[in-house]
Amino acid sequence: MTVPMSRPGEPPPERRSSSTRSIDAKQLWSGGVATALVAALIALAGILVCRWLFDIPILAPRRDGAWGNASTAGYTLSAAAAALVATAIMHLLLLASPRPRLFFGWIIGLATLIAVVYPFSTTAPMSHKVATAVINLVLGVAIGSLVSGTAARVIRRRTITGGYQPNYSN
Repeated sequence: MTVPMSRPGEPPPERRSSSTRSIDAKQLWSGGVATALVAALIALAGILVCRWLFDIPILAPRRDGAWGNASTAGYTLSAAAAALVATAIMHLLLLASPRPRLFFGWIIGLATLIAVVYPFSTTAPMSHKVATAVINLVLGVAIGSLVSGTAARVIRRRTITGGYQPNYSN
C-alpha cells in the first residue's frame, strides 16, 4: 500500500486500527436452547440405557419401571437448565472476558469434574454411582462442546480504522 507524502510542515497521516467484537445474541441463545434440548435427551437416554440394558435403576427404585419417577423428569430438566446456565456464562464471558472460550472451557471442565465425582459421595451402590458419573460426564462434554462451538460462530469481528483513507475511485 502506498501512502501519500505529507506536505512540508504537516504531520504524516495517522493510521489507527482497532478490532471490536460484536455478538449475535439471538444465535447464541438459539444454540443454547438447542443445547438444552440435547442435554435433556442425553440425560433421558442415559437413564433409559442404564435401566433397560444394564438393569441399573438409577434415580428411582426398580418398582418404578424403566421410565422411573419424578426424579427422571427432574434430572432431565436439570440437564436442560445446566445448558441454559452454561449459555448465560458464555454470554457474560463474551461480553467481558479477553479470552472467553478459554475461561469457559475451564469453568465447564471443573463443573463437569464436580458432577462426575459427586455421585461417589452418596450411599448408593457402586453401579449406580458409576452410571450416574458416566451420564454426568457425557452431559458435561456435550454441553461444553455445543455451547463453545456455538459461541465460535456468533462472534463477529469488526475492524475500525481511523486516519487517512485512500480514495481509489479516481
